[in-house]
Amino acid sequence: MLEFDNVSKSFWTGSHYKVILNQASFRVELGESLGILAPNGTGKTTLIKMMAGLEKPDEGEIRRGCRVSFPLGFMGGVVSRISARENARFIARLYGLDPDYVESFCRYVCNLGEYFEQPLGTYSSGMKSRFTFSLMLALDFDIYLIDEGMPNSTDVEFNKKAGDILAERLRTTTIIIVSHQPEILEKFAKKAAVLMDGTLHMFDTLEEAKRLYDYETQG
Repeated sequence: MLEFDNVSKSFWTGSHYKVILNQASFRVELGESLGILAPNGTGKTTLIKMMAGLEKPDEGEIRRGCRVSFPLGFMGGVVSRISARENARFIARLYGLDPDYVESFCRYVCNLGEYFEQPLGTYSSGMKSRFTFSLMLALDFDIYLIDEGMPNSTDVEFNKKAGDILAERLRTTTIIIVSHQPEILEKFAKKAAVLMDGTLHMFDTLEEAKRLYDYETQG
């Protein structure tokens, strides 16, 4: 499980404090994937980084009773000056996995061809997203964290491979996905929440969450 206990987080913008969370308490059990609707600028990325342990709360406690992934698209765990192959093998060793397996898996999914041997610093943003998503799927997590869904990619083969693998993972793992687009959440989660003005409103269904979200953003 992943649990937030009276967690608060804010940032000083230079003129005022922007509240991301205000004494939020919620719990995500394994097997209960959660979608979180949040308008742009409300702190989606900060929230998901807190879940991963990449950001610390100002107050409260975050408890992780399982293996939680790094966020999809997060590049902090990879090194730009070395190749995708070297990164894959390095990350595999950090997680105690077989480097040959992780390298082969990433090669197959991200479909970068000869670029797999080139430094990540030479990649386009789309290529980086494909590699980091492939790397996340190669590692064995109980909860996968996704910020805004699948990476934007014009590679049809990658989209199909990654989408099929992610759909298969949904059967055995838990996904927490944060987005400002309700239609993205429909693919991944039945339970949902809405992040508004530092408060996380939890609902049993996505339909209930969408009603509040639509009212707040369109009303």
